[in-house]
Amino acid sequence: MLNISKTTLHSTVDLSNFQAIAKVMHKKHFKHFNRFLVAFCFIGAIILFLPWTQNITGKGALTTLRPDQRPATVQSPIPGRIEEWFVSEGDSVTKGDPILRISEVKNEYQDPNLLDRTKLQIQAKASSVEAYKGKIDALGQQILSLQKEQGLKLQQAQNKLLQSKLKVQSDSIDLEAAKTNITIAGRQYDRTLQLQEEGLKAVKDVEDKRLKQQETKAKLVSQENKLLESKNNVLNAEIEINRIQASFTEKINKARSEQLTASSNGFDAEAQVTKLENTLSNYEIRNDLYIIRAPQTGLINKAIQAGIGETFKSGDKLINIMPSNPELAVEMYIEPIDLPLAHLGEEVRIVFDGWPSIIFSGWPNVSTGTYAGRIVAVETFISDNGKYRLLIAPDLEQNPWPEALRAGSGARSIALLDDVPIWFELWRQLNGFPPNYYQPDTIKTIKK
Repeated sequence: MLNISKTTLHSTVDLSNFQAIAKVMHKKHFKHFNRFLVAFCFIGAIILFLPWTQNITGKGALTTLRPDQRPATVQSPIPGRIEEWFVSEGDSVTKGDPILRISEVKNEYQDPNLLDRTKLQIQAKASSVEAYKGKIDALGQQILSLQKEQGLKLQQAQNKLLQSKLKVQSDSIDLEAAKTNITIAGRQYDRTLQLQEEGLKAVKDVEDKRLKQQETKAKLVSQENKLLESKNNVLNAEIEINRIQASFTEKINKARSEQLTASSNGFDAEAQVTKLENTLSNYEIRNDLYIIRAPQTGLINKAIQAGIGETFKSGDKLINIMPSNPELAVEMYIEPIDLPLAHLGEEVRIVFDGWPSIIFSGWPNVSTGTYAGRIVAVETFISDNGKYRLLIAPDLEQNPWPEALRAGSGARSIALLDDVPIWFELWRQLNGFPPNYYQPDTIKTIKK
C-alpha cells in the first residue's frame, strides 16, 4: 500500500498486530550487518598491506632456443622438375638422407654427355698447352743454337779481320821495302850512267840498271795495290762482322718473338683449361644438386611442392622439416613501456596452452600449473606487432617443462618484478603508472 494520501495509516491503525509487520520492522538484522562490514573493512585493511609481486604479462608462443633447431624449409638452389619422392610426410630423416630427385629444365644443361664432353674439351686444351710448351722449348733451343752460331761466325769474322790487319801490316812493310828498292835502283842507275859517261861502264850496263829501276817501280805500284787491297779486306771484314751481328740479332729476335707468342698462347690455353675445369666442377656440383637431401636430422612436416613432374624455380620452398629434440624456449612480447624493466636472467612464470593452471599473478608462490623460466635474450628493435620480443629458456633449477610441448603452441608469460604492498599496486593500477623501475643487483655491481 502506497502512502499517497495525507492520512497516515499507522496513525489510525495499529500495525504491530500484523505478523508480517512484526517480522520486517525489528532492528536485529542491522546489528549483524554492521558487524560484517566492520570485519570486512578490517580484513580488507590487512590485505592492503600484504606483499604483492609486480609483474609484466605477455602472450607468446613456443619456439626453439637455437636458430638452427627451428622448423626450416628445404629449397633447391637450381630450377628443376620433380621426378621422384623418397620420403612421405611424417617420416624421420637424418642429415644427408635423400628426399627427392629432380631433373634439369634449362636447355644448356640437358645434354646427358655434358660432363664427358667437357672433359674432352679440357683434355684437348691441355694438349694444346703441352704443344705450346714444346714449341717454347724448341724455340729456346733454336735461340741457343743461333747464339752459338753467332758466336762462331763472329769469331771467324774477327779472325779474318785480324788476318786482314796483319796482311795490311805485311803489305805496308813490303811497300816500304819496295820504296827502299826503288831508291837503291835509282842510285845504281845514276852511278852506272855516270860511269858509262866516264867510259867505265858499257851502255848495256846502263840499260840493265834502267830496266831494273823500271821493274822496281812496277813492284812498288803492285805493292801499293796489294796494300790497298789488304785495307779493303779489313773494311770488308769489319762490315762482315756488323752484318753477322745484325743478321743473327734479327733471327734471334724473331725466334724470341715467336717464343713469346707461343708463351702467350700457352697462358691463354691454360686460362681456358682452368675455366673449363671450373665449368666442369660447376657441372658436377649441379649434378649433385639433382638429389635434394635433408639438411639436418628431423621429421618431414609438409611437402610444399607435391606433384610428380611439377616444375619450380630456384629458391622455391619444396618441403618443411622440423628438427629432432629441439631446445624449446618461449617468445614473449611486451609493451615498449615495460622494456626497461626486462633484464637478462630474470625469473618468468609460464602458462602453456593445454595445461590447467590456477594463476595469482601477484602471488607466484601460491600459483599452480605454472613453469619457471629465465630471460636469455631481449630484443632491442621493435617487432611488427609494435611490441618487443623476449626469449625465455627453461629454468633448470626448478621443475622441467612438459615433454609433450611442441614448437608453435601458445603460452602466457608473467615476468616477476619487485615486491610491493597491495595498496601500492592498486594505486599504481588506478593511476596507470608503469611498475617500479629498478635494476638487478648484477647490473648495479657492474656499474660500480
